[in-house]
This record gives sequence, C-alpha cells and structure tokens, in this order.
Amino acid sequence: MTTVDVKKLLDAGVHFGHLTRKRHPNMTPFIFMEKNGTHILDLNQTVNKLDESLKALSKIAKTGRRILFVATKKQAKDILVKHIKPLNMPYITERWPGGMLTNFVTIRKAVKKMTAIDKMKDDGTISTLSKRERLQLDRKRDKLEKDLGSISDMNRLPGAVFIVDIVKEKIAVSEAKKLGIPTFAMVDTNSDPNLVDFPIPSNDDASKSIDIILSCVAKTIQESLKERELDKKSKDSNENKKSK
Repeated sequence: MTTVDVKKLLDAGVHFGHLTRKRHPNMTPFIFMEKNGTHILDLNQTVNKLDESLKALSKIAKTGRRILFVATKKQAKDILVKHIKPLNMPYITERWPGGMLTNFVTIRKAVKKMTAIDKMKDDGTISTLSKRERLQLDRKRDKLEKDLGSISDMNRLPGAVFIVDIVKEKIAVSEAKKLGIPTFAMVDTNSDPNLVDFPIPSNDDASKSIDIILSCVAKTIQESLKERELDKKSKDSNENKKSK
C-alpha cells in the first residue's frame, strides 16, 4: 500500500488550514497550532488518517466495487481527472446532479438518453432527421456528457465516495450518508470531520495539497486493482487445472 511521509506533506502545504475564525469545533483535535491567524494541522494525524483511508479504499477496490470521486472546485478538477481517469473510476468535476445517488434510477434514465443518441449516430438513424433536430440532439448530448460524463457507465451505486471539500460538496456527503455508502474526504479546518466515515485532515484548497493526497489514493487503488486481477488469473488457472 502507498504511504507518504510528513516531509512530503509539509512541502505540499497540506498542513495549512483556514483562518482561526473559520475553525469548526470538531476539527480541534486535528489542529497542531495557530500561526499568523491561521490554523496549522497536525501532519502526524494526517498521515495516520490517510493510512486508515488507504487501507479501507484498498479493500473496496479489491472487491471490484467502483469508487466515485467528487471535486467540483476549480483548483481540484484537473488534478482529479489526471489521477482518477486512468483508473477507470467514475468522477464528477462539474455540478453535482441532485439525486445522483438517492435518485439513481433517474440518473440512469439520463444516461440511457445519451446512449440512445450515440446509437442513432452509429447506425445512421440521425441522418434521417432535419438539420435543426440533429443540432438539438447534439446540444442535448453535450449537456448530458458534461453533467454525467465519466459516470455514464456506472450501472449501480458506488462502493464508496471520495470527496475533496465536504463544505462545497455537502449534497454529495448527505446523499451518500442517507444510503450508507462509505465516505472518504479531504477535510480542512472549516469542516466537520464527523460528517464522513474516513476524514483526512488536509488543506483542501491548495492544488499541491490536493495533488499529493489524490496521488496516494490513486496509487493505492491502482495497486489493489492489479492485485485483484492477479488473484483472478490465479483462481482461473487453478480451476482450469482441476477441470482437466
């Protein structure tokens, strides 16, 4: 499993919290000190909580369940895509679609609309429509792609949700909680860590901080998926030997 030391977290500015007046009382145990009106996080606790999260994420990935990643803030979007897209895990970097989890059936209907438009393009049916109708369908497809993009092939609810900034993504946190889906998150000093199952005390505003945490998460999931694949091949090989 991927691990990270305090020095690397320090260099990435993971320890910088918000102004002291923005402190959420439940974050007090994770705060090391106050400096120039800003809270500084205890990076030893960050390492511990990150390790806990990575172990739990690894177990989920090995079961084959998908992990949904959410980060719609400007400085986190590209970083999330860079680390998560290669894993073939679903992610949301645009506005969170209300009911994404709690009304999953409706979301699946929207995905089916997108698939239907693609099918029309593939089999040539779309060419029988007028230019205006084709334009309308293209616009509709583009909007669906923007809203649902990487979650279009998510056929069932995720095994976990990983969130960058639970204050901004409070709807995602709420929906996951209602359904009992395990939640993992980067939690800054202005957030309530009790809202998620696996809080990682960290600066959720700075791109370097977001980058190093997501890098650790992505590497761990990648390693777990490889282990799952090797286990599967080994199992198949043993079954084939038995059947001969």
